[in-house]
Amino acid sequence: MAFFLSNVYYQHFLKEQNDQKYTEIALEVADYLSEQSELHQSLDFLAATGYQLRLFNLEGQSWQFGQPFRDETMEEAKIKLVLNGEIFHGIAHFPSETFVTGFFANELRNSIGVPVEHEGEQYALFLRPDIKLHFSEMHYLFAWLLGFTIVFSLILEMTLAHYLIRPLSKLNQATKAVQKGEFDVKLDFKRQDEIGELATSFQDMTKQLAEAEDMRNEFISSISHDIQSPLSNINGYTSLLENKALSTEEKSQHLQVIRSETERLSSLTSQLLVLSSLNQMEQPRHKENFSLSEQVKSVIKGYQWKLSEKEILLQYHLSEVEFTGDRAMCMSVWDNLMSNAIKYNHQGGEIRIELKAEEHHVLLTIEDTGIGLTELEKERMFERFYRADPSRTMEIEGAGLGLAIVKKVVDLHSGELKVHSKQGKGTSITVILPII
Repeated sequence: MAFFLSNVYYQHFLKEQNDQKYTEIALEVADYLSEQSELHQSLDFLAATGYQLRLFNLEGQSWQFGQPFRDETMEEAKIKLVLNGEIFHGIAHFPSETFVTGFFANELRNSIGVPVEHEGEQYALFLRPDIKLHFSEMHYLFAWLLGFTIVFSLILEMTLAHYLIRPLSKLNQATKAVQKGEFDVKLDFKRQDEIGELATSFQDMTKQLAEAEDMRNEFISSISHDIQSPLSNINGYTSLLENKALSTEEKSQHLQVIRSETERLSSLTSQLLVLSSLNQMEQPRHKENFSLSEQVKSVIKGYQWKLSEKEILLQYHLSEVEFTGDRAMCMSVWDNLMSNAIKYNHQGGEIRIELKAEEHHVLLTIEDTGIGLTELEKERMFERFYRADPSRTMEIEGAGLGLAIVKKVVDLHSGELKVHSKQGKGTSITVILPII
């Protein structure tokens, strides 16, 4: 591209200047020769200074001075034109060919022709610079320059290719490893360019995939237990009902167990469906104005029997708050938080609930005196299917979906969740919702 552009520059600008310059030189030479007594000797001298010269007379004879032209073709009409006293602008009119710079074409037609009068005879003199003589050292210089440029360019390109391709090859290998399920991939290069950012993003992605895989395995283990346990109970008590010797009271007790386990399965599938539908939303579907305090009171009433069963002391202070949002979604938030506060609390523990309104936000805090959370559990508590350490929660039912639903609903309402917890001391969760 550079060569092509420089050639265009020569053809459109330098060629005309070059022709004009050598026309002036040729005219000065013609004046000089007209005053000399020895024409051929003077031309030999001029050729030695770095010019190629061709002399024609009226009889058609010609003489070469200096290095011969590679192509000595010249139209007879052009020679006669110069013999008749006109100037031949061969350099300016030399054909323009792509990637052929006319200045270096060693042809007779690429010269300047001027008339010369010597001792009463008319001659036609064609002149052009001897490029080989003038620029032989420059040719070598440019040849070495071009050679070194090519060599060092190749070395630089190979170095850059290695510098660029090597990390990409590692990324490719790491991608294949991840495809096979190997998420413990380490990329040992650190760069500050786009490839470095890509590597960092890849590391983050593999970390998230590994966490997702762990969550999936945890979910499969948890959900299998949560599904298998009620199914086994239903199957067992159904078999017991086939015993005709059972009393009416015993049958009623067995049916109650079956009904309870069925409700447990129904709750699990319902949570899965709710979470699935929430993930497809970008904002609440049905916004309306309702009393948040009344809604929380209804949730508390619904859990009175569980509170009594675990002998949990409930204290609450609910300010009258009107809120605009999705009533059903908000209900699921308080229901899941209340359920967890009871489920993970100790026998005879306490729960404190506070609802208040600030200038731009509504705050609802549910605090319990339960088992609490570790720092790792706090970081992951809102992830789908995640449950706290099984050694501490083995006897507690659940599939780890409730808090994931809470997080999604709060996000859909442009809200925020704040968690304060200490292992063995209890947990406090504050829901902050903007007032629209």
